[in-house]
Amino acid sequence: MALDLYQMPARKLDKFIFDTLQPDHTFLRQARQAIDTICEFLKTNCFADCPRPCIKVLKVVKGGSLGKGTSLKGGSDADLVVFLSCFKGYSDQETNRAAIIKEIKRMLEKCQQQKHFEVSIKQSRWPNPRVLSFMMSSKTLDESIEFDVLPAYNALSSGAKPDSQVYKELIHSYSRGGEFSTCFTELQRDFVVDRRTKVKSLIRLVKYWYKQHIRPYKKYLEAGESLPPQYALELLSIYAWEQGSRDRAFDMAEGFRTVLELIRQYKKLCVYWTINYNFADELLERFLHRQLQKDRPIILDPADPTGIVGEGSRWDLVAQEAEFCCGQQCCMDLDGDPVQPWDVPPEQTLEGSRGFEIHTGAQEYPDSAPQPGPACTCTNNQAMANQQPSFCTIL
Repeated sequence: MALDLYQMPARKLDKFIFDTLQPDHTFLRQARQAIDTICEFLKTNCFADCPRPCIKVLKVVKGGSLGKGTSLKGGSDADLVVFLSCFKGYSDQETNRAAIIKEIKRMLEKCQQQKHFEVSIKQSRWPNPRVLSFMMSSKTLDESIEFDVLPAYNALSSGAKPDSQVYKELIHSYSRGGEFSTCFTELQRDFVVDRRTKVKSLIRLVKYWYKQHIRPYKKYLEAGESLPPQYALELLSIYAWEQGSRDRAFDMAEGFRTVLELIRQYKKLCVYWTINYNFADELLERFLHRQLQKDRPIILDPADPTGIVGEGSRWDLVAQEAEFCCGQQCCMDLDGDPVQPWDVPPEQTLEGSRGFEIHTGAQEYPDSAPQPGPACTCTNNQAMANQQPSFCTIL
């Protein structure tokens, strides 16, 4: 039976995460082997029977909780994004992905016996599915692993930080926010995986809270409604630490309480980063202004500017549970008083948007004295246009 987070004293949250939420080394080793098996299948077997012109797997990128280093004990998933030579652009991905997924499914069923693993494939209810989902089990795995395989166009062909042209093509091609986010999986993964260990522990705690106390709200959803995805809460956790602490040994209860406070103020949320895209290009500047002027909450995907994570979701239900959680033991100090959150604005501000870019090799300043960098604000459009891009913390 899962331990109830609400009965866990705030001072014991670090131990709770280590003992209960963090996967052990044996499982992580087994999971890596399982992922390697599926990756090898995708690269060498998957399209071997296809007629010419041959389909080449350019690369396979590991995402999901196992790829980001935020997996929970007993509930791990891996997103494997397969970048293919047959996709010459975003429109190719949209048009041809159903046929590609069908072929991957056929070959997966054919190869599972010789590879000594078993898969249970989930049937999609969509006519043009974007993902093939299956559960993998084998004699070398203590627990099954859930895989999502997603075919994608190789928009980041260089593998480096994208230039503005990549995003300009995306803006001209998309019709629904985030529909081509799989093309930017590497950037999404790197944005989380490079975080400090304790920040990823905070993400684990928030994900466990989501799993235990938010998912049950699905039964209250009407047709067409959805809960905000876990990715939105991952981004809020990172934002909370960047703007409120930056301490390597921060108090876990304070960090968790800050994420809850941001959720409670969801009607004011405007959170974004400019580590991969910024306001320097004129077309991107106009597009970002339009995005940031939309109805709150806004949590802009740091890898894909078309994606407002959790847009149109039932944030009110999550905020309702966050309000209740703030009164539980996990958010109370030794004297029975509420743990106080960090002072983090729900809307990005000039003061709160300081930091440094990941992967530049820039020097990291001491946690006690973070150096201000250029920033943007959601509330002053003219200021946004005149300022240099803001950056996230090096981790």
